[in-house]
Amino acid sequence: MGVMRHVVCAMSGGVDSSVTALLLKRRGYHVTGVFMRNWDSLDEQGVCTGERDCEDAYRVCRMLDMPFHQVSYVKEYWHEVFSNLLKEYQKGRTPNPDIMCNKHIKFKHFLQYAMDTLGADAVATGHYARTSQEDEEVFQQRHVPMPKTLFRDRFEIRNPARLYQAADRFKDQTFFLSQIPQNALRQTLFPLAGLTKDFVKKMATEAGFQHIVKKKESMGICFIGERNFEDFILEYLEPQPGNMVSVEDGRIMGQHKGWFTFTLGQRARIGGQRDSWFVVDKDVTNGEVFVAPTTNHPALYRDTMRTDRFHWIAEDPPAELVRRSMMECLFRFQHQMPLSPCTVTLNADGSVWLTLAQPIRALTPGQFAVLYKGDECLGSGKIIRLGPTEYTLQQGRDRLRGTPSESNCTPEPTT
Repeated sequence: MGVMRHVVCAMSGGVDSSVTALLLKRRGYHVTGVFMRNWDSLDEQGVCTGERDCEDAYRVCRMLDMPFHQVSYVKEYWHEVFSNLLKEYQKGRTPNPDIMCNKHIKFKHFLQYAMDTLGADAVATGHYARTSQEDEEVFQQRHVPMPKTLFRDRFEIRNPARLYQAADRFKDQTFFLSQIPQNALRQTLFPLAGLTKDFVKKMATEAGFQHIVKKKESMGICFIGERNFEDFILEYLEPQPGNMVSVEDGRIMGQHKGWFTFTLGQRARIGGQRDSWFVVDKDVTNGEVFVAPTTNHPALYRDTMRTDRFHWIAEDPPAELVRRSMMECLFRFQHQMPLSPCTVTLNADGSVWLTLAQPIRALTPGQFAVLYKGDECLGSGKIIRLGPTEYTLQQGRDRLRGTPSESNCTPEPTT
């Protein structure tokens, strides 16, 4: 192989990153493991979960005879991810910290540390994803921060790295990588691209990583873990009590501690109600949370939304979209939800309108609209506006026909 390539591997103390390091070692690379500490938290027993994960990552590095480093991005995580998350909740949105954590921490601060401080030729993570580049092409990339100018040299020949879904479609994590900067993608290896989770677990067992194979999959907020969400968010935001209002007839159904403790589509626990009610909208100006009976109420379904400036992984929008201002592709706004056909319309400011072939339940402002064309993940944009609900549209049609509505409904707030 000539010069021994130096790869810095993000180690989380879990199965995926441990097998990633194992595979890199087997390929003959010089591998350094780095554990990132992004949040100081104690679990229910008062044990710092980060300490346990760090210890697990260190054990794997020792077993593989790899140098081990740990870095703290607690301050960066707070300023660039968590404080933004709180602001989004206050605006009535439901943010996605995992996508933002990858964008700001893993593929900015960690990448910079690996390249500049540790002198890496490439970084590697345990994400289930694949790119258009061969490993050798990744090593040939020069680590130069991308120019910040608005327009690039038109004659510059560029062959952007593309992001594709992993072989294990159920575990595929391109959704979480949909805001990855192009320069970071060009310098990253995803050794698990062609493997299934079951095979990765089998490899970990055979390598003697028993201490991590038995660990539970990490869930919950990125680096914060599983908590009672209402209790957690009220540690940081002042309670803002308000009414829960029926979207059908304007009746006050109950009270809540703050609109930011709810996300669209979730069950609203209202005391004294036999049947389940679900959150369909929020009005942050007066603190009202709108609810509807039944989980599939038409007030939960919409088929249009607008994003903020869309992040295209290849940096430029697809040629077809630029040429026609419109394109058909596939959409999801939650990891593992089935992909839905949609039409994308490109706006002059770089934002996009999305029109879905079928209305979808609980489209949520603050979440990311992630687009796919075939196997390729094109990128994502944050949902900032929603079109009318099926319920609102039906009321409008009834009015036009002069049909009285089923109930004397109050108009819905626009999100």
